[in-house]
Amino acid sequence: MKTINIEDALKLKNTIFIDVRTEKEYEDDHILNAHNMPLFSNDEHHEIGTIYKTQGKHEAIDRGFDFVSPKLKDMYREVKELSKQYEHVIIYCARGGMRSGSFANLLASIGIDIYKLEGGYKSYRNYVIDYLSNVMKKKQFIVLHGLTGVGKTELLVELEKNNIDVVDLEQMAKNTGSVFGFITFDEKPPTQKTFETRIFNALYYSKTDYVFIESESKRVGHVLVPNEIYEGIIRDGYHILIECDIEDRVKRLCKDYIYDRDEGNIDILRECIGRFKKRLGNKKVEEYLQMLEEEKYEELVEKYLVEYYDPLYMHSVQQYKYNEVIHFKDINDTMKELINFHKTARKGAEEC
Repeated sequence: MKTINIEDALKLKNTIFIDVRTEKEYEDDHILNAHNMPLFSNDEHHEIGTIYKTQGKHEAIDRGFDFVSPKLKDMYREVKELSKQYEHVIIYCARGGMRSGSFANLLASIGIDIYKLEGGYKSYRNYVIDYLSNVMKKKQFIVLHGLTGVGKTELLVELEKNNIDVVDLEQMAKNTGSVFGFITFDEKPPTQKTFETRIFNALYYSKTDYVFIESESKRVGHVLVPNEIYEGIIRDGYHILIECDIEDRVKRLCKDYIYDRDEGNIDILRECIGRFKKRLGNKKVEEYLQMLEEEKYEELVEKYLVEYYDPLYMHSVQQYKYNEVIHFKDINDTMKELINFHKTARKGAEEC
């Protein structure tokens, strides 16, 4: 059996990581795109841990064999198929110990070319933490600012399609960072560790040191932007203000939150609006709810923008000195401006 450290493993091309931890451990966080092939179920792992503490190591190993033995044939076949699709197969568990070691040794003994990850998931997690703590010493964000609904996320998506490096924090957090933020995402929010793994992956594999990102607060939904990444957003550097006619902002928000959603979404909107009573007062909230019932969606959204969101976020928009101010009307024109800005920033750095 061969072993490999995490730094070398991440550099390999055409690689599949196989995570043999439990589903619960995998859901908490894992190497991005790793394939979960648990040796033990959540309950089995818990039982083995209890036996280890109360009866001893050998008794726990015996019980582990009881659980694993019936699964080995199917797991072998699954790894064998993956080894045909990928040049490198790397197995890991929590700390690179008995689970991954035993399974990797077995596979290697029957002829499958495989690596075991030194230190397991823990080594990966430590690598992610260290990388995020230091990455902004060499990376530079190009930060998109603007009021709610100007299309910052839409531009990030389009930039990525054009092979430009982006970090889309809202997509990674599965939340747009507001009371309504979860509505446009079908997936449940990630854990803090998974959120950080997604940021790491985007930056680690970025092709240049100039990366587009949207201006965000420290908290995005249920997760927090790591300190060093947040400092990279707010520091002096490249800042672009995106402006947009309010009519286009309203249409964009209605499309994202109402028109492209199913009928049950109106009930969710009703519940979210109800949470604003302390901030806006009962009378204003009742007015908004009445407009929702009467399907005056665009009028409602415009009122929310003018009376609440714009005054709330205008201060954060005004605190920066902008390298460029771009009026977003046509996606193609705006993209040309952003891509040209990216090229200019990179060229300027190379000349320095």
